[in-house]
Amino acid sequence: MEDSVPSLREWRALYRAAVEFKEIECWRWMYDSDLFGVQDPVSGEIGYCCIMGNLGELFALAVYLGSEGLEGYLKIQAGEILPGDTMEALTVQKCLMASFEDRGDLKKRDLQVIKELGLKFRGRNAWPLFRSYRPGYHPWYLTAREAVYLTLALEQAKEVALRFREDPELLTPAKENHCLVRVPERAGRGWRWRDEWLEPAPPEREEPVVEPPDEALLDEIRKRALVHRGTWEMDLFYFPGAVKEGERPYYPQMLLWVNHHSGFILGFDMAKPGEYGLGFAQRFAELVEDLRFLPQEVWVRREETFALLEPLAEGLGIELKWVERLPALEEAQDSLFEFDRFGPAL
Repeated sequence: MEDSVPSLREWRALYRAAVEFKEIECWRWMYDSDLFGVQDPVSGEIGYCCIMGNLGELFALAVYLGSEGLEGYLKIQAGEILPGDTMEALTVQKCLMASFEDRGDLKKRDLQVIKELGLKFRGRNAWPLFRSYRPGYHPWYLTAREAVYLTLALEQAKEVALRFREDPELLTPAKENHCLVRVPERAGRGWRWRDEWLEPAPPEREEPVVEPPDEALLDEIRKRALVHRGTWEMDLFYFPGAVKEGERPYYPQMLLWVNHHSGFILGFDMAKPGEYGLGFAQRFAELVEDLRFLPQEVWVRREETFALLEPLAEGLGIELKWVERLPALEEAQDSLFEFDRFGPAL
């Protein structure tokens, strides 16, 4: 069921929950900062629910999944993601979303489900749209597992919203950093729900696999490099052109090397999200073979790039320097993005 397509029965329950949620128009009295949780009865993971629409722009329920999803939500709330920066938002969002759109915003696949269910919608912001968001991946259609959980989240969000209208202090915690969570208990063939105040767990980060260079490879690089000179800038970021390999398109992570003084692009590499560490040392060796020299210093601004380069830098006598900005690389990055224009439409 994990990756299977929702059945018509599951779709029908989801659309019913979405319609009932929309009917109460809870965004009239709730803001996107009024956060609460709904625990998944199957996985035990908590989804943190955010009701959007008070500004009259996007009408939706977003369910941020687990502590990683919550961290992304908090970054957006704190203004770390600039409004309109769609690419940056896609790199931090881990959530399920039920939004209400115009008909033209739906894809053929969405409209086919609505047709099979015999449902009718009319007007602006009237058409339910369901999507799954994962960092580094294109927003995508729900799996059966996601559809079942989002149905429960919509039902519980409706209940919490109606209670909040009567009691505006409902979501105010007695203890700092705690959040109201709807917790399920088995009751016959269904679920009974209760309130609990829980503190979110710290996010569990998946560390990328980084293959450390062996001494033979380091010797090979030293032989290829005739001299150490200059300063390079290196960064890791998501490239905004989606790649479709298999069912769900993803945004590759790009490693870019730029000469600090000239702004010349020395090399780049692209990989699936989280896989940039695989074979990195060998690809660095190939870059040095082309250039025939090593840098005296490399500037980085991210923890990931520092950790990736540190074993090579120690073995090759390269100085690593933390900086807030990479001016030459940022200019090169802007040029690449402008040239690509976000890749092919999906």
